[in-house]
Amino acid sequence: MQQITVPDGSPSAAPGTSPSAEQWLIRVCGVVQGVGYRPFVHTLATSLGLSGWVLNDSHGVRTEVRGEVARLNAFVVALRDDAPLLARVDEVRVEDRTSVPAGAGAGFEIRQSARTGRSSTIVPPDSHVCADCLREVRDPADRRYRYPFTNCTHCGPRYSLIKGLPYDREQTTMASFVMCADCRREYEDPADRRYHAQPNACPACGPRLTLSSPAGELATGDDALTAVTEALAQGRIVAVKSVGGFHLAVDARDAGAVARLRRRKKRDSKPFAVMVDDLRAAARLADCGAAEAELLESPARPIVLLRKVPGALPEEIAPRNPNLGVMLPSAPLHHLLLDRPGLDVLVMTSGNVSGYPIAYRNEDALAQLFEVADLVLHHDRDIHVRVDDSVVRCSDHPALDTPLVTFLRRSRGYAPYPVEVDALPGPVLAYGAELKTTLALGTDRKVYVSQHIGDLKNDETFRSHQQTATHLTELYDLRPRQVAVDMHPSFRSHVLAGDERPEDVVEVQHHHAHMASCMAENRLTGTTLGVVFDGAGYGLDGTIWGGEFLLGDFAGVDRVAHLRPIPLLGGDMAVHQPVRTAFALALEALGDPGAAVAAFPALGELTEQESHVYTAMVRRGINAPRVSSMGRLFDGVAALLGVCSHAEYEAQGPIELEGLLGRDLTPADRPYRFGVTEPADGTGPRVVDPLPLVRDLAADLAAGTPVETVSRRFHTAVVRMVVEMCAGRRAEHGITQVVLSGGVFLNEFLLINCIAALREAGFDAYPHRLVPTNDGGIALGQVMVAGARLRERPRAAAASK
Repeated sequence: MQQITVPDGSPSAAPGTSPSAEQWLIRVCGVVQGVGYRPFVHTLATSLGLSGWVLNDSHGVRTEVRGEVARLNAFVVALRDDAPLLARVDEVRVEDRTSVPAGAGAGFEIRQSARTGRSSTIVPPDSHVCADCLREVRDPADRRYRYPFTNCTHCGPRYSLIKGLPYDREQTTMASFVMCADCRREYEDPADRRYHAQPNACPACGPRLTLSSPAGELATGDDALTAVTEALAQGRIVAVKSVGGFHLAVDARDAGAVARLRRRKKRDSKPFAVMVDDLRAAARLADCGAAEAELLESPARPIVLLRKVPGALPEEIAPRNPNLGVMLPSAPLHHLLLDRPGLDVLVMTSGNVSGYPIAYRNEDALAQLFEVADLVLHHDRDIHVRVDDSVVRCSDHPALDTPLVTFLRRSRGYAPYPVEVDALPGPVLAYGAELKTTLALGTDRKVYVSQHIGDLKNDETFRSHQQTATHLTELYDLRPRQVAVDMHPSFRSHVLAGDERPEDVVEVQHHHAHMASCMAENRLTGTTLGVVFDGAGYGLDGTIWGGEFLLGDFAGVDRVAHLRPIPLLGGDMAVHQPVRTAFALALEALGDPGAAVAAFPALGELTEQESHVYTAMVRRGINAPRVSSMGRLFDGVAALLGVCSHAEYEAQGPIELEGLLGRDLTPADRPYRFGVTEPADGTGPRVVDPLPLVRDLAADLAAGTPVETVSRRFHTAVVRMVVEMCAGRRAEHGITQVVLSGGVFLNEFLLINCIAALREAGFDAYPHRLVPTNDGGIALGQVMVAGARLRERPRAAAASK
């Protein structure tokens, strides 16, 4: 929330002074370093006839200005309202007012940065190339013509190359490049848009491209760029070093090249994202509304999921999926790649080999990526922090006041911008979950959420996790009082925290963290009902949860309802082979393996021996842990309908099951029904039973109902069940505040219809908007739960005396 704070009244005028002339000391907080804010202040003060100075320090921007009070007031308002594009002003605060003689002081200067204790300023995210820089890149008469590292204070890399604060060149990976006379002149001129642009460079003094093959270097500079566009036009696969790491690129119109990329990357089905030069090009490939266009053109340049135009690109790019992930260029290099005639759309997918995080160091790319790429285009501007692409979706519905933007992955362009929260009692570092991990560092009223890190089961990703933790805490000069972790005892982050700081570790239940995360970003307090649906999370009873209705607040929750536990045949094997879950559901719903296979033709792929073994596993509970997981229910239903029996990537079955709806959010007229079992003693949680629904699925399939209709009835059944369960808990507890969280709510049909139906039923329903609803948002919730417990410690100690 933006604030302007000006002390009431004016100081008394001293003898010989004018009561209308004052000197104000002003603090500006937010993203105000590395975004051209000091030159903006200089220009603004000069235009208003004010004198004084401005500087960066560890807390943001500080400025002292002298002049008439009316002009000072206008200056303060403009500091917030007219800030540069990349700035995000959270607060403008006048800290001191002093009467001065009329006309006191002359001129306005920009002073050197000052280190003033612990850093509290906000690191700016990486940003796209601005229009002015792009014009220079495309102007043959300009000295930066076709220079792929062109930037200014209004654009370019930030977070990915910052080592420390305040944000000065020597604190970035550009420190090793000595500016030439022309660049130095720009850098030192307050009237130039490159004034103190820390990554400022040109062909004479800055980074340089290099193109390599497995045999060694092939070309450098512009020759490398020309050779790469030629290779892409010929259907070759090129690894390209971008802002926060490497992409793997091919011509998206070349189905053969796309197929080779899939084969080499061992990625048969997971959708690829594409990059196009502008909105007109995007509109030829997918439907793009005004809100989606605004996201595409935003400085963050995320991947935006759009409804694809059938036949516009090879189906191999996003098979069995109504969406196409589209992004616009985020760096001059991307524009230059797309400038070649006929090369108007590129597949740009994460530059990694199977099981590894995105490569961001040259040595790693050259050692690893030739397993996939024919060529590697790299450069000597080092990336300090690996930052993958952000992925968002924009949903519109009459029940929404404005289109809802949902993060599937929050990373480049957004990290590490903080989430504003109520005051925390002390610094807390949260390690996140095991999959789709992010970190979070909370202090005062801000929680800094890191970029997407990935799955910690991989050693390289785990090292990245620890490097990010170190980077965040050093950047803000904080020693956390507590480390918050997921309570699963086998998670690597849990084990590490316990080994390093066992006395400071706070274990947070997975679904409580999901719920707390959604509460925090919506600034909610008090008793809340959390509907948390995901694939798996370690429960308070030692079993795996995932279909939960929780009642409580940041300090604690009660489990008031949950999905009936489903047998997970072979444990994690069932995640990769959801046909196992499908068989278990059908067996328990119909009671006989023969009846199960007869009712669901998709189960016919199982051999007689498999059917026999799986039946024994279910009935005897052998290697078949029961999980109350909504994610696994979606897996099982997708397999029962023949949509996906074996998953190549996480949630493939649920994604393709929803894909059958074609992003049409219309609920079904006749949804299926879940059963509900009341607690025997009247005090435990209700149990939501999916087996009646499974029997209805079998009846519809027997009647020849189209699978698209079956999918819509299933999705609508889940929506109706959510509303009915919430209504029951409202009747018992009087609660109308509901949050929706967990990876299953990445399902657009489910999320939007739950919001609409809950609001129609009189609930205040809140989704995620600032962090992902999947495990990428867990760390924020962990910070809030740990903070609540830290706040309770003094009270508990006092009560015990």
